[in-house]
Amino acid sequence: MEFLSQYGLFLLKTLTVVIAFLVIFAGFFSMSRKPRPKLEVTSLNEHYEHLHSSMSKEILGKKLPKKKKDKKQPTLYVIDFHGDLKASQVEQLREEITAILCIAKPEDEVLVRLDSPGGVVNSYGLAASQLQRIRDKNIPLTISIDKIAASGGYLMACVANHIIAAPFAIIGSIGVVAQMPNFHRWLKNHNIDVELLTAGEYKRTLTIFGENTEKGRKKFQEDLEKIHTAFRNYVANNREELDIDKIATGEHWLAKDAFDLKLVDKLSTSDDYLIQKMSEYKAFKLAIPPKASLANKLLKPVIRFMHPWG
Repeated sequence: MEFLSQYGLFLLKTLTVVIAFLVIFAGFFSMSRKPRPKLEVTSLNEHYEHLHSSMSKEILGKKLPKKKKDKKQPTLYVIDFHGDLKASQVEQLREEITAILCIAKPEDEVLVRLDSPGGVVNSYGLAASQLQRIRDKNIPLTISIDKIAASGGYLMACVANHIIAAPFAIIGSIGVVAQMPNFHRWLKNHNIDVELLTAGEYKRTLTIFGENTEKGRKKFQEDLEKIHTAFRNYVANNREELDIDKIATGEHWLAKDAFDLKLVDKLSTSDDYLIQKMSEYKAFKLAIPPKASLANKLLKPVIRFMHPWG
């Protein structure tokens, strides 16, 4: 019995080492490969027709006749953009737009369902530039806002030919903000010095640990004002009907008020807009799944090993 117990323990240790080796090897192997983004295309017409048919069968007790497909119908391409502080989804956005521009024609349309509170200037600037590619090809671009498009989110939205928003969506915030803590006095009270060496008068204006000066604050404020000017000019150039001095104050509004200020063109949910369009267009949703995290890459081979059928 003692021999069997020791042998079983030996096998368990061996299996543990083998699995650990497989995880490390598979992880490095998966990271060394650079797979192309996988584009998922879903027919929204078929999805809606299936929903309509199911409800008709269950509630009304009758089947709906199948609609004949019209190959001559223009195409509506639908993209979802959920923005975070860094506009992380911009990499997927650029791939999705590149895919659309491969085949889209001027009679087609692109609908971007946008949801973003804004964030880093350069990231959202790139996202707006990606949308500009659609406009440059003379393909109609519609932005739909169901929840929020503020700051960098509105920087993206203003590129569109047409902006629609749900009545209680948050719109605007055409302003720039920056903040940081400063620990200089706390460090000084504890006799801690911080050395900051720079080359160039304005390489650092405000710092977290050093003693900030009025000159540094002034320069930092000037930089913010430059960014704000570029922001308001971009919005004004894309939406000439706006009173830019009135709306570029950093304020935000509910869409029903933003409509009166001409920040949006129509009050509607994305759902109503899509249903209306599907009577005239073939609608397809395009999506590129986000890249898997390192932990998921490492664990995926083990999950497959443990559950080869799943």
